[in-house]
Amino acid sequence: MSMPSNVMRGVLPYLFMAGRTAEAIDFFARAFGAKDIGRVPFPDGSPGLMHGQVLINRGVLMMTDNRMNPGGPDRSRIEPHFGHLQLVVDDGSGWWRRAVAAGCVVVSPYARQPWGDDWGLLEDPFGLKWAIMQDGSIG
Repeated sequence: MSMPSNVMRGVLPYLFMAGRTAEAIDFFARAFGAKDIGRVPFPDGSPGLMHGQVLINRGVLMMTDNRMNPGGPDRSRIEPHFGHLQLVVDDGSGWWRRAVAAGCVVVSPYARQPWGDDWGLLEDPFGLKWAIMQDGSIG
């Protein structure tokens, strides 16, 4: 799976999606305009995806229905644990409306923040939190 090198920089979040990687890829396309740039099935033909990745707002998000820990806990059942994924965009209101319409739940409303930017926090159906931020000097 090849990808332009300019998107393979910085921090690339890699999520364990508890058996819901394909569903997440489809949802992220609806909610955040994600482009599906690769799905790799398990080589043994078992259900789920060994690897999936999307391009969102010029950045890559990678996911798995991981089964890479033989003899250990079932990693496919571990929910992601971290703060949130931050999308810094030029049209925060548009991104916000699209995500809510697709099924994200508002955690913190999208509004002008004390630090000067427009920002809000959403939760998607997979339990992941997404912050949408627009530079306060834009629009």
